Parts: sequence; C-alpha cells; structure tokens
Amino acid sequence: MLKELYIENLAVIEKAVIQFSDHFNVFTGETGAGKSILINGINAVLGQRVTKDIVRNGSRKAVITALFTGLSKRLRERLDELAVDYDDDEITVTREINADGGSTARINNRTSTVSVLREIGEMLINIHGQHDNQVLLAPEQHINILDGFGGDFSYLESYKSAFRELQSSARKLGELKRSQKEKNARMQYLESIIDELEPLELTPGEDEAIEDEYMRCKNSVDIINALERSKAALRSDDDCIVDCVSDVEQTLASVSDVYPEVSKYIDRISSVKIELDDIASELVHAADSIETDQGRFEFICSRRDTLNALKRKYSMDLDDLIELYSSSVRELEDISTDTQLIGQLSEQKEKLLEDVTYKARELSSYRKRTAEDFISRVTQELKFLDMPNVILEVRHETGKLAINGMDCIEFLISANKGEEPKPIAKIASGGELSRIMLALKSVLADMDDIPTLIFDEIDTGVSGGAAQKIGIKLREISKKRQVLCVTHLSQIAVMADNHLLIKKETVGERTSTHVTQLDFDGRVLEIARIMGGLDPTQLMLSNAREQLNIYNE
Repeated sequence: MLKELYIENLAVIEKAVIQFSDHFNVFTGETGAGKSILINGINAVLGQRVTKDIVRNGSRKAVITALFTGLSKRLRERLDELAVDYDDDEITVTREINADGGSTARINNRTSTVSVLREIGEMLINIHGQHDNQVLLAPEQHINILDGFGGDFSYLESYKSAFRELQSSARKLGELKRSQKEKNARMQYLESIIDELEPLELTPGEDEAIEDEYMRCKNSVDIINALERSKAALRSDDDCIVDCVSDVEQTLASVSDVYPEVSKYIDRISSVKIELDDIASELVHAADSIETDQGRFEFICSRRDTLNALKRKYSMDLDDLIELYSSSVRELEDISTDTQLIGQLSEQKEKLLEDVTYKARELSSYRKRTAEDFISRVTQELKFLDMPNVILEVRHETGKLAINGMDCIEFLISANKGEEPKPIAKIASGGELSRIMLALKSVLADMDDIPTLIFDEIDTGVSGGAAQKIGIKLREISKKRQVLCVTHLSQIAVMADNHLLIKKETVGERTSTHVTQLDFDGRVLEIARIMGGLDPTQLMLSNAREQLNIYNE
C-alpha cells in the first residue's frame, strides 16, 4: 500500500510530503485547489503518460516519489524477475519529468523504464476516476467486469489458447489456399503459353528466312521478267551481246596476222565472251528456280503474320519466344500442388473448431453461473447504497466465436419500481453510475490482490443519505484495502481515518498548493466549511464535531 508520497515542483505544488493511513484517507479542499494535480502526480509515479506542462513554472523538473509497503506475492515475484531488490517488504518508485519533456523512472533508485513502472503500478494501485464510469456505458466492457468478478480465468484462458490455435490453423490454411490459387493461375498462364507456342514448332532464325522468302514470293514476277530480259540481252538470235562480242573477236582475228598487237585484245574479249555466256546460263537457272506457287505464298504470308503477332503480343523477338516456351515447360513441370496438405489442414481446422466450440460453451455456462452470483452481490451492494428498488439483470446472448468467447454480455438496470430493466447507458444518472461503480469495486475488491484503491470524486451526483452510504461502504472496503478518496461531501469525509486538506495560497506573484494532514480540530473546521461555506456557524462546528466523534470513537 501507499505509505508516503513526496512531490516537488508539480504544477502549483512546490513541495509536499504526504503520509497515508493504511485504511481510509480522504482529500478535501475548495474547487481548483489542486486535488486533480495530486491524482496526476500519483498517475505519473505509476507510469502513466504525462506532459512537460505538469512541471511547475520556472522549475527544471518535477519529482514524485512514492513509498509502498506490504507488497503482494505477485508483485514480489515480478520484482524478482526484474532483479529489483526490496528490503523490509517495501519499495520506492520515482518519476522525474523534465521541463524539456523528457522523463526518467526509478525503482529503489535503480533506473527503470516507464513501461515497467506502469506494469508495477498496476499491481500497486487501482484508480477510479469519473471517466471510469464510461466503462459502464460501454456494453463491450461488461464481459470483462463479469469475468473479473468470477475470478476463475481457467475457462477463458483455455478457450483463448484453443481459439488462437484455431486462428493460426485458419491463417495457415488461408495462406496455403491463396498460394495454391496463385499457383493455379500461374499454371493456367504457363499452359496457355505452351498451348500457343508448342504447335508452331518455332526454330531460331525462322522469322528472317520467312521474311526473305516472303519478299521473294511477293516480287517473283518482277524478278523473273528481269532475269528473262537480262538473259535475252546476253543470248538470243538477234543482236545479242554474246554474238556482238563474237563479231568483234572475229574482226580483230582477221587482222592479227598483219597486226600481231591485237592478240592481247582478242584474249581479253574471249574471256569476256565466256563470262557473259556463263551468266546467261545462270540467269536461266535462276529464273527456273523461283517459286510462283500461290499456295506456298499464302502459307508464307500466314506464317509471317503469326510470327509477327506473337512478337508483338509478348514484346520479344523469336529467340526469346523460343526460350519462353522452354522455360514455361520447365516451370510447369516444377510447380507442385498442395492439395493433400490443404486437405490435412482443413481436417485439422474442423477438429480445432469443434474443440473451440466446446470450450466456448463451457465458458458460456460458467458465465451464466457467475452472472447469477454477480446479480445477487451487486444488487445487495446497490440496495445498501440507497437504491432499494434496483433490479439488475445480465443480458447474455451468444453469437460468433471471438477472442473472448461467443458471449455478448450487457448489464441492464431498473432503478425505480415498476420499470423494466434497460441498458445502463440509457437510464443511469451520474449519481447512479457512481454508486453502481462503487458497488462493482466493492464486490471486486475480494477478487484481486491490489492493495490500494483510489476514488476520485466517487460522490459525483449524490448527496444526503446516499452520500453517507457511500462513505460507509468506502470505510468498509478500507478494512481490507487501503482507500484514498477525493471528495466534496462531508458525509464521506467524516468517516476517514486520515484527512488531508489541499489548499491553494498566493504569496506575492506565486501561487502554491499545500497538503496538510489535519488533526481533530482541523477536521472540525474543514467539515464545517464543506457543510456551510467559509464562515461556518457554531451550530455547523458543533454538528461537524458530533459527526467526527460518531465515526472516530
């Protein structure tokens, strides 16, 4: 429990050392005196988020140190895991917040992380503020409240373990099915490539050969005519080039006897005549070799169009198309199917689903039993807290399997006789929410080992007899747990074992908040002030003294 709190330079609190009773402690003070700052300080030392604005203006840093005693077994075990020594069953926890926004944390003067501080803090103190009433207005939180009341988490943990295993199996199965779907799509794509390219029996360089043949076939008539005309010019019956050359050869030969120098011309002309005659013969063969078959030309055109279409479709040349076909055949042979494994996982998933469903039903049955006891205990507390006609119901519906089971839990309440129970969010007033939450805290107090409970204005929206009942209930809880309560009501303040006054004072240009532990006479004055204002009458003082005597005998 919280034994002592040291605060330095926290907002308007310059310095304060606050000692606490092991039982019921109350904080009172005028509105704006700084009670919320005190709660913020405790939150800070518990590892909650803080900002640099919390540092007192002009100070380098704020320091909050808390001394805790009577450590629970669970906390001691965690400290052992963290290798944190604790002497005499106590620890000190410190949080420093720098004006530049940084912060440090220490446990027993050993540097720690804020996350560890938060973890330790959750085992030391449970703080209930006004915003915590919102939990009651959120039906999705009701299942956690019911489970916390039941206290036996074995059903829930067993279910969660099985549910996570089911989730893992379903995730693996889903991934495998997606993988298989992708494989099937890939196989279909490869098969389409093979089906398209295999019948064509593509060969390297074929497209160039086809293009050449196409050009020849397309221009075959012109080529044949050119060859024929050239052949005729070289060799024909009338005035062909070969005959003319022969005539020149014979004319020169006729004068060779008398002019021997022409022999060299005759030899050269003879060579030319032989070459021209050979060319004429080859032109004849060339003309005969050119195909003019229309069927062949149509085939060449079709093949050429097919090859060009494939190259455009796949954006690659013929050699790459041939490689695409070969690689597609190889990849298709290598792709394995997971049909058998999918079947095994599907069977496993079905078995896990049966197990999870069975455990969900067990958990649901446990919650139904718990709800009966919950209704009885909380109703009893609410009747004591001045809600005599209250009717509490737990609406329990089942639906889809989720991480917390298949149950949908919502608390319904009727605060007035003759009214049907309805969702808390629709009918409960602020005062009723405070009392419902206090009733829950009261019945839950026996279910955990957190030694300190803090109630920040649990009295919101209540007065008179209801306020007195809240004070009695807090005093009752404080017999088992340490209770710290911020209150504006005298009915609650008079029941405390330890009364702390939070007061704001202005000296010169600075405002400071002081925390004072009140003696009996100081309590009389403060209780009277709460009852009647800053200038209490003798009757109010007498009444305050009488009330304090009743609850502090």
